Order: sequence, then structure tokens, then C-alpha cells
Amino acid sequence: MFEYFEGNYTWNMAVNLALGMGASAGDLDDACRSLRAVARNRDDAAAEQWFDAWHAVGARLQRMAQLDESRGRRLSAAAKYRRAAIQFVQAERMQSAHFAGRAPVYAAMLECFGKYLSLAGESCERVEVPYEGTTLPSLFVPAQRGDNAQGPAPCMIHFDGLDVNKEILFMLGMPQALARRGVSTLVVDNPGVGESLRLRGLHNGPTPERPAAAALDWLGTRREVDPKRTGIMALSLGGFHAPRAAAFEPRLACCVAWGAQYDWGVVQRARAQDAASSLPVPHYWDHVGWVFGVQGMDAILDVSSKISLVGILDRIRCPILVVHGENDRQIPLANARRVIEECVNSPKRELYIHTLADGGAEHCSIDNVPLTCEVISDWVAETLAA
Repeated sequence: MFEYFEGNYTWNMAVNLALGMGASAGDLDDACRSLRAVARNRDDAAAEQWFDAWHAVGARLQRMAQLDESRGRRLSAAAKYRRAAIQFVQAERMQSAHFAGRAPVYAAMLECFGKYLSLAGESCERVEVPYEGTTLPSLFVPAQRGDNAQGPAPCMIHFDGLDVNKEILFMLGMPQALARRGVSTLVVDNPGVGESLRLRGLHNGPTPERPAAAALDWLGTRREVDPKRTGIMALSLGGFHAPRAAAFEPRLACCVAWGAQYDWGVVQRARAQDAASSLPVPHYWDHVGWVFGVQGMDAILDVSSKISLVGILDRIRCPILVVHGENDRQIPLANARRVIEECVNSPKRELYIHTLADGGAEHCSIDNVPLTCEVISDWVAETLAA
């Protein structure tokens, strides 16, 4: 993994994530150069300096994009709006849930991302999926069909993880990789992430089959989608969400865990006991409590114990792919092996390990996203081709 900051796994993960979304190396260096002196501090002051630095570069790009747009330079404006959205989303997601600056920067990210889609002419539709009295904000990316293609296309429901959102997933390129292979994607801010958490007040929980069912119901209204060839995928904590949904929602035609989970409660208890744990975001326990709508370590560990695939994987009766990095410093590779071993009733169960020798070996292959996009999109297209 590219390690810009010595001894700060969390910040290095954020840099790699930004690069995976298409950030300019120059933008990142402008944001990060001054942060090297405080990278080892890992305190609130350092996190707020991160916010200021990344926000400043985002604001600069937004101003430049607005100037391009005023001159009619749509494509140049779109590219800068995209880069601004990357800077803003990384400034926001690295802060405490209670940090006052989060809300306006998140709003700026949504605005810039929307401008990017519109001006670039991206084939991506913002939609609202009805869910338990409210909606799940989502992005629908249709399959690219050849001239001879007939009938509705297969589709993947794509859930988030613990600390990412639908805009990040779109910019990482998975929906586009699937579209080029004739598969549509519905990228969902499931409860506990993105707009569903920030603007709808929806918290995560141990029953992801409920939002998965809502997504399937909505896709059933789209003529271009084949309901019999619709699967689910998710990354990071979504390595629980996707298999759990597949175990309890028989309409799902396949499942992909982009980074495995098995028993998240065990992982959480180990993290609580090890101050040197590799964590995805600063203010980690504060963030987890926000995602699940609980307060205090006891409550966090209690809900974490319910995020488990133990004893249910034999219920999965659709094809399943688990993709994991050999050097994943957050979730040990043994979790991926355990998941595949227990999917005994799946007609097609596969484990793909990104090795150190080939690349993409870190958590969710964030150190080499194109590799995992290719592996997953090829498998999905082949699996749903029938």
C-alpha cells in the first residue's frame, strides 16, 4: 500500500481510497504535505487539521469548476467537480460524528458530485428506494447493451460498508465495470451510511435483508432489470450485509462479499483491547456508535455481537464470491476462508485472494482497486449470464 504518512494506517487508507476514486496526486500532495508533521498525533487537533487541509483543496477545485462552467467548458468543469467531491468526502468522513463542520462539507460533496454527473453526461440516475416509511437514496447505473441485446439485463444491488457511501462506490468504478459487462447496478446508501444516516436518521443493524428486500421491490418496477438475475454485493462491513441478505432473501441470484466478515463482535472486542489496531477512520468508537445509534462501549459491543454470520451461511443457496486481501490488516484472511467453508449449500462458492505478489492485498484491495473491480465484475457477469 502507498504509505504517504509514516506510522498512520488510518490516514494512509484514506489517501489510497482517494486515489482509487480518481484523485489527482497533486491535489493529494497539496492537502497532505503540511499534515506529515502531525500524522503521528492521532488526536482531535490532528483530525481537524486534516479537515482544514482537504477542505481547502476541495474548495479551490470547486471554484475552478464553477469558472469552467461559467465559460461553457462542461467537461473540464465536470472533472474538477469530481475531484472536489473526492476532497470533500474525505474531509468529512474522517471527523467525529459531532464535528460541526461535517454537515456543510457533506452538502458540498453532494452538490459537486451531482454537478459532475450532469456535466460529464454520466449514465447514472439518482433514485429514492421506498423503505419503511422513508427512502434510501441510491444511484442506478444501467447496463451497456449491444445492438443485439434483447430483454432485461441482470443487476447487482451494491450496499456500502461502515464508513463509505454511494458516491465513493461510484467513483471507485465498480458500477461502470459491471455496466461494460452488461450488468446494471443499484448503489444504495443502506441504513447507517451516507445520506441514509446523515439526512434520514437511519441506523445500521443486524437485518440487512430488510433494505435488500426494499431494493429488490424497487428494481421490480424497472423494465430494464431482470428480477431473476439480480444479486447483491457490498464491501468491508458489507461483507456481513451481503451474505446475511442472501441467506434470508431467496430472490437474490448471487452474492459478492468485497472483503469478508464472519463474526464482527470478535473483531470489535479485539480492537477494544488493542490500542494499536488498524482502524478505518479516526474517532472509531464514536463513529461505530453513530452508525448503529447506540452510546457507550458496552452498547457498541452488544450490537457488534449481533453482526455475525455464524450458523446461517448454510442458508445461502445462490452462487457466492468472497474477495479478500492477503495482507488485510483490519479483517484477517481466516474470516474469508471460514465464510466459504460454511456456504455448503451454495451451488458455486469461490474465494479469490489478492496476494502481495499480485497486488490489491490490503483491506478491500484499496491499494489496487482496478484489480478487484475486474475480478468481481467478471465473476458477476459470468454468473448472471444464463
